Amino acid sequence: MDAARGRGVGGVGGGPEAEAAEVAEVAAGAEAAGAARMAKSRGENGPRAPATEGSLSGTRESLAPGPDAAAADELSSLGSDSEANGFAERRIDKFGFIVGSQGAEGALEEVPLEVLRQRESKWLDMLNNWDKWMAKKHKKIRLRCQKGIPPSLRGRAWQYLSGGKVKLQQNPGKFDELDMSPGDPKWLDVIERDLHRQFPFHEMFVSRGGHGQQDLFRVLKAYTLYRPEEGYCQAQAPIAAVLLMHMPAEQAFWCLVQICEKYLPGYYSEKLEAIQLDGEILFSLLQKVSPVAHKHLSRQKIDPLLYMTEWFMCAFARTLPWSSVLRVWDMFFCEGVKIIFRVGLVLLKHALGSPDKLKACQGQYETIEQLRSLSPKIMQEAFLVQEVVELPVTERQIEREHLIQLRRWQETRGELQCCSPPRLHGAKAILEAEPGPRPTLQPSPSIRLPPDAPLPGSKGKPKPPKQSQKEEQWKQAKASGQLDKPPVPSQAKVAAAAGDACPPQDVPPKDPAHQDSAPQDSAPQDSAHHHSKDSAHHHSQESLTSQESEDTYL
Repeated sequence: MDAARGRGVGGVGGGPEAEAAEVAEVAAGAEAAGAARMAKSRGENGPRAPATEGSLSGTRESLAPGPDAAAADELSSLGSDSEANGFAERRIDKFGFIVGSQGAEGALEEVPLEVLRQRESKWLDMLNNWDKWMAKKHKKIRLRCQKGIPPSLRGRAWQYLSGGKVKLQQNPGKFDELDMSPGDPKWLDVIERDLHRQFPFHEMFVSRGGHGQQDLFRVLKAYTLYRPEEGYCQAQAPIAAVLLMHMPAEQAFWCLVQICEKYLPGYYSEKLEAIQLDGEILFSLLQKVSPVAHKHLSRQKIDPLLYMTEWFMCAFARTLPWSSVLRVWDMFFCEGVKIIFRVGLVLLKHALGSPDKLKACQGQYETIEQLRSLSPKIMQEAFLVQEVVELPVTERQIEREHLIQLRRWQETRGELQCCSPPRLHGAKAILEAEPGPRPTLQPSPSIRLPPDAPLPGSKGKPKPPKQSQKEEQWKQAKASGQLDKPPVPSQAKVAAAAGDACPPQDVPPKDPAHQDSAPQDSAPQDSAHHHSKDSAHHHSQESLTSQESEDTYL
């Protein structure tokens, strides 16, 4: 399985007026950068340079702290891994590669500082209001990605565009859990052997067992644990390395997950079925874009896998000059895999699309060599970006061709063994499929009052409960001597309301004569009579209280 997958990647290395102004600015920006660096040979950028055997072993022993850990820590204080390996006297370009490792550095015309600051301000506004911009002004985001994301915000923008930030929020602590797990030994050995091959002339990965290689190991190991059925593919290493150049390990891991599951699903599976399908799609689209190149490749019977596997699986990270790689990735994260198809079609069109260029390609070997050593002009940043933006290849065309090639595959080879999720074309589709967490709406009163403050419109303190008010009135009347016993009508009313549940057994019968004489004979009444009155009064008060409590409960 490892060998098959290794061979698979080891081949060739406002409104309408405002939008029109933005498009014009894209073209103008491309022309302004016309004197930008011409494409170096694949080794000049570091990605394709062969490493000296044994110089950067990348073994587990080199990643683990050893007896000379203190010396390594002292060396790391020099400021970069390149300094720790004797490259302190070398110049480092703005991308982090060692200048002059295999050739002279091409001249690079910088973007004017004022323009760069304006772009940074615009991108900060977009990132701080990302959901609103994605919902209402996605075209503006696409145009700004075509112009290039400011270097200071590129890593953060990639996280937002890919949905990696949402994944991180939905899975807090997941990467740390995977990082602490031991991992599968068969994948760990393969990953360690590949560490020193990833951009060995970049200051982040030049050091044996340095911070860059350690983080790369952690990210790739975590992915094998996150997707054990998929494991590790060699083409994932340069993808993860590019991400680590722009963000920490945890954020790079979730962006790698989004690339493998949303942008390029099935590319890194065991049988490489998805990349074979896309090879047929690319070849079919080439017939419409450049019939001359399509006819030549058909006549030479060159399988698309021989020249497009590394292009697509590594997203051109090991093929183009670094400035072009970053611009392609900016558009790729925003618009999806159609950017990868467009870049591949542009390279094929300008490498094999004219009779003059085909004169040197008389056979398969010469044709493959022509695609191995692409002309620096067609890989130059300004030229390539303009060609990619203007090439009329849409998501609908890609999906239509995908269905055609899938049907042919099923007729000739049977069903696909890898059931990968559907491909999502760009940031907008990913956001719609996986919306970010939204804060719950809480009621927010416009007027806030202290707990003891009276309500507006009320006078003084709020009235006490009904039951407490009656008890207070009764106590005041009894204390003043105005009432010696409760009124008889109220007593009867309470007794009638209480019913069978609480019959007034102690209430004396109503005798008119006795009632008339009661005021006259009240003074000489004996103590027993007073006790009877107090008992009746106490029972009436209990009946009244219980009735009010029952009314309140009901």
